[in-house]
Amino acid sequence: MTGPGDDRTALLSLPVPPQRPARADDPLDKLAERLADVCGAAVHPDEIAAVLESDGLTHEQITTRYARRDLFAVAEELYARVPRRFPDPGPGADPWRTSSRQCLLRGMLFGLPGLAYLLGAGLLPGRVTGLAASALVAWAWNQALAHRAYVRLASGGRRAAARCLLLGAPTGVVAAAAAALAVSGTGAVSAFAAGEALYLAAATVLLVLGREQHLLIALVPTAAGAACIPLWRPGPVPVVVLLLATVAAAALSAVREIVRSLRTPSSSAPGTAPLAASLPYGLFGLAGGALTLMAPAAGRTAAVVLTLSMGMAEWLLYRYRSLTLTALRRSRTPQGFRLRAAGVLALCLTQYLAVLAAPALFTGVPALPLLALGAALWVALLLQAAGIAWPSAVACLGAAAAELALSGGVFPGPALLGPAAAELVACGCATAVLLVVTCTRMGRTTAHR
Repeated sequence: MTGPGDDRTALLSLPVPPQRPARADDPLDKLAERLADVCGAAVHPDEIAAVLESDGLTHEQITTRYARRDLFAVAEELYARVPRRFPDPGPGADPWRTSSRQCLLRGMLFGLPGLAYLLGAGLLPGRVTGLAASALVAWAWNQALAHRAYVRLASGGRRAAARCLLLGAPTGVVAAAAAALAVSGTGAVSAFAAGEALYLAAATVLLVLGREQHLLIALVPTAAGAACIPLWRPGPVPVVVLLLATVAAAALSAVREIVRSLRTPSSSAPGTAPLAASLPYGLFGLAGGALTLMAPAAGRTAAVVLTLSMGMAEWLLYRYRSLTLTALRRSRTPQGFRLRAAGVLALCLTQYLAVLAAPALFTGVPALPLLALGAALWVALLLQAAGIAWPSAVACLGAAAAELALSGGVFPGPALLGPAAAELVACGCATAVLLVVTCTRMGRTTAHR
């Protein structure tokens, strides 16, 4: 046994961590006092670092006046010195609040073009491989083009976006039509594919420039013709006229809007994003298109159900960003915010899957494969909307390749899994990967500033 004196001796013999020498005139005290409100309300030191950087604090001032290593060292010490004093956040303006009417309109724009395939089914032969090839090229190209145009729109205004669309949209039409021609040769399939490519390019122009109503008007002839099918099946000539009317109306509206936008003055010099920045968006368009085209293997109406749900999917993307912003205002620690953000993600994804499940059960489509596909696409779209593009592209491309391989579309011999099981496994794995990325990246407070 040891006496009290032995305990004190043992304690005195313990190594003492080095301490920064106390300075009565440490200028960091004055900085902490001046930024007390900012430091007290910060959830993470990075928020203080961002304020210091915006105030113009230089590296020379940090090393000479404050005798600290760098900006982040100053921010971490201020975060540790000032106790947390979270003010009660007011309601504030929600930048992610969106109109349900607008999302319903965009949902109709996603779903109504599918009526063209129903209306023109009698014009096409049994195998439409060329049409699928053209659609994949068009989806990939227009996704990348839309990204570049939105960047120009945000930095240089409508004129800069219109110049980008004027060059990119016709190029995409030629590429998609050439893909159909190379696969199917001349004939009805190539002609239908060319019209499809022209419509998709025009739709991209109108959606980027905010003219959804014009696109909805252009779809009226096709929608009217499809509505007549239960009572009267139009012949080949009326079908061609109705389809051409939709394509022509969309194309003319797109040209008119580009011309109008080119006449508007530029607000500033347009941003110049490298071409590589748009590559993951194009690859995601390719992967999403491939997964959607393979979806009918697990149920003939699966693609229709998925397409019709896109309006609700877009609304839930805005809903997620709005709810996470509220969670950020109410959180007191980074860990607390991560838990709240994960809960919001689970809530919004569950709501979207419920929207998919109802029509799937009603139409007899195998629900689990469709839910796995819908979950993968929705989480991928969420990451893309936040500017996190590469994980979405890689995960969805991997899912498309895995589904093709598992269902026997690549290697000779019997398929490893049936179409439904292959879709469930491939898209389920992609969803799991994307959820991990989303919880990691979107669980950071700086992702919502």
